[in-house]
Amino acid sequence: MNKFLIAPSIIASDFTRLADEIAATESAGADWLHMDVMDGHFVPTITIGPLFVEACKRVTKLPLDVHLMISNPDQYLEVFAKACANNITVHVETCPNLLETIAKIKSLGCKAGVTLNPLTPASALDEVLPIVDLVLVMSVTPGYSGQVFMPEMIGKVEEIRNKLNALRSQAWLEVDGGITADTLPLMYKVGANVFVAGNAAFKHPQGVAGGVRALRESVA
Repeated sequence: MNKFLIAPSIIASDFTRLADEIAATESAGADWLHMDVMDGHFVPTITIGPLFVEACKRVTKLPLDVHLMISNPDQYLEVFAKACANNITVHVETCPNLLETIAKIKSLGCKAGVTLNPLTPASALDEVLPIVDLVLVMSVTPGYSGQVFMPEMIGKVEEIRNKLNALRSQAWLEVDGGITADTLPLMYKVGANVFVAGNAAFKHPQGVAGGVRALRESVA
């Protein structure tokens, strides 16, 4: 495996310069824009909604990677699809009928992803691994930007990579939380191939261009 993607998390950007930040991210060679949607219920923070996603799409050609950290995600799948989300990822903890939710996302023309909180075992995904387009492993407890990377999640990524390989799945294996030029290689080594970075991308001393470059070169 040598192909991997960088997905800067837009909530770490300067919202007063949003269009400029997105343009700089695109110019820096980022592959996706990650959108952390939080509702203040499933996680304690409130962030962005479909109008924000739609506005971002108007100023970029980058795929929008929408992560729904919300209760009752089924209620909002269609509105985020209409807002031009390319990928929609839901939490196993919030979807009582996960197979149906994944099927609904696909029917809306989006790539379907599934994720789980750090304390939820990888086995919780087994039912949907054969059909998902993306698996997201949280390497922090979701809800806040800038948290410290949890090294115990390395083993979970490796476990899920082994499961995907056994299925001969082409699903992306994405990681989010404390991803930096130091931690990215640890996750890459065990099979992750999409890396969400917030502060490491947007708060880099050389701006997002320097941040994306440092992340890319960490496994070069």
